[in-house]
Amino acid sequence: MVREAVIVDAVRTPVGKGKPGGALSGWHPVDLLAETLQQLIERTGIDPGAVDDVITGCVSQAGQQTFNVGRNAVLAAGFPESVPATTIDRQCGSSQQAVHFAAQGVIAGAYDVAIASGVEVMSRVPMGSSLAGQDPFGTRIPQRYEGGLVPQGISAELIAAKWDLTREDVDAFSAESHRRAVEAGQDGRVDAELLHLDVDRGEGPTGEPFSRDEGVRPGTSVESLGNLAPAFQHEMWTERFPQLPWIIHAGNASQLSDGAGAVLIMERSKAEALGLSIRARVHGFAVVGDDPVLMLTGVIPATQQVLARAGLSIDDIDVFEVNEAFAPVVLAWQQETGADLGKVNVNGGAIANGHPLGASGVKLMTTLVNVLEQTGGRYGLQTMCEGGGMANATIIERLG
Repeated sequence: MVREAVIVDAVRTPVGKGKPGGALSGWHPVDLLAETLQQLIERTGIDPGAVDDVITGCVSQAGQQTFNVGRNAVLAAGFPESVPATTIDRQCGSSQQAVHFAAQGVIAGAYDVAIASGVEVMSRVPMGSSLAGQDPFGTRIPQRYEGGLVPQGISAELIAAKWDLTREDVDAFSAESHRRAVEAGQDGRVDAELLHLDVDRGEGPTGEPFSRDEGVRPGTSVESLGNLAPAFQHEMWTERFPQLPWIIHAGNASQLSDGAGAVLIMERSKAEALGLSIRARVHGFAVVGDDPVLMLTGVIPATQQVLARAGLSIDDIDVFEVNEAFAPVVLAWQQETGADLGKVNVNGGAIANGHPLGASGVKLMTTLVNVLEQTGGRYGLQTMCEGGGMANATIIERLG
């Protein structure tokens, strides 16, 4: 029997601003992830004891997100103690990699039922917390890459320079991300993917329902973004990279965010035997390494690789979710792949609705499944750049 990995359901939290006072900043990461796991079980009605493994993406595994946050969330969600869990880090693609590991485990016969999940509460565990003031690179990486690796904002500037992107290009893309996110919220297109939570800004639940991504800014325009100063134009970088355009700022980059999500992945015959609706089939995977200085361009070869493995062309894909780490990432990817931007991030992307690092992979997958259903498309492709010069890509096929 050929085993197939299928997506039975997917759910995510609304994304909160990743700063003190954000709508989810009072939530402990374990409790937030546990909410998504519980919701996944309630929505599908499966026995949680049937879950063979829970694979969780989390980038900053420090403080409240350490000590295997995935296992802690499984226990907090009330799953039987027999259900194992692990936490992984492939930087921003951590929970997309969790989807890969879960689906690959199902296809290989190691699992019949698995959950891919992710969490990041950046208001409580700030980006870079796991460094603890230490050097993560040693002596050999700076020897290999003269001058050493660079922050992602500099990588975004390097991409803008290489692909001849202007400030107007990236700001127009960013304004469109907000416009699409606003419209999707008003039309109710995101309702099916979101669980509802109580707002907690750090002093306990307020009783205020939280049902929309907090970072979406109605009225964002090229003109309003034009008032923002470049974020990375400092002497240490201008001397090393005199060719850079210095166009990256807070408005054309993804937002610091809090959030969690989970995807239930099963072997197809198992789901059918349980009478469960199947929403999509996991059709193809790719993960690549790329230039760690440009860092964010891995989405290009990852897309090319996953299409080749699936025997599909870019025109066969009906919907794309490409993580908006920075606007130049998606625009350079579009130039190289020839994808129709009208099919990309149709409900807005991370520039508008946030990027909760370790949760972003399952966040995008949840959106991709829902958008395919809403549009009647067959194939969806998700890809995201990752720290260290990597990228994941996944193709799913809507069933039904």
